[in-house]
Amino acid sequence: MFRLFTALALVLLPAAVLAAGAEWQRYVIPSTGTNVEIPVTIFSKDAELPDGGTGRRFYTDDDLTVQSVANPENESPAAFLAKKNPPPGIVYKRVTPNFFVVSSIRNDRIWYNRCNRSAGYMNCVMINYPAAEKRQWDRVVTRISHTLAN
Repeated sequence: MFRLFTALALVLLPAAVLAAGAEWQRYVIPSTGTNVEIPVTIFSKDAELPDGGTGRRFYTDDDLTVQSVANPENESPAAFLAKKNPPPGIVYKRVTPNFFVVSSIRNDRIWYNRCNRSAGYMNCVMINYPAAEKRQWDRVVTRISHTLAN
């Protein structure tokens, strides 16, 4: 019984460290006002700007992109998503008049994309992380998603 408890503790420990041990900071795209809380202890390095938008990409072994993509015709999230031609096999999809979320698994990694509609832009976060670590990432992804604001 002690071995089972110890093994379970070792499996769950990374989840607690990932969610509770992260230092969070608000990142703002000045030109659009898009802002989101990001765990800077997890995503500690910068990469090139994302294609097709204004923003920033953060990474370690995992990726987080925050960007504003022009939407001059103020298309609905459903129309915007359809034009992006998402890959087949989406595991999770939610579309409302104000945002869309899509997520799936590719090459043993989860990709998660949420875009909020604002005047003239779709403001997005895209996160890629190992599928085997889904439970550890759930709280982090939820916080990032829920703090995305225009």
